[in-house]
Amino acid sequence: MSDCIFCKIIKGEIPSSKIYEDDYCYAFKDIAPQMPVHIVVAAKKHLPSVLEFTEEDMAFLGGIQLAIAKIARQEGLTENGFRVINNCGKDAKQSVPHIHYHILAGGDMGEKIV
Repeated sequence: MSDCIFCKIIKGEIPSSKIYEDDYCYAFKDIAPQMPVHIVVAAKKHLPSVLEFTEEDMAFLGGIQLAIAKIARQEGLTENGFRVINNCGKDAKQSVPHIHYHILAGGDMGEKIV
């Protein structure tokens, strides 16, 4: 999609602090981090949300999940843990309509946010 900020980041049209990239996703540091570690993992396939995935996308989704595990190991997040979040829709405060996940780590997040 030509006006999608994440598509532009993935294409290199907008600068980012790249953490990881493979055939399924592009991961970069969030520009407004909510935790000391805040990484955005954006799918390379433009879809507005998880609601757009079909059974044909299972391998693609699995590739993203595997990438999240690789990123966590690469960034040294496995000892104390991390949280993976996907916001889906306006009430969940999804600000970019492009499937993406947030990896958060670097401190106690409490028990209130699931």
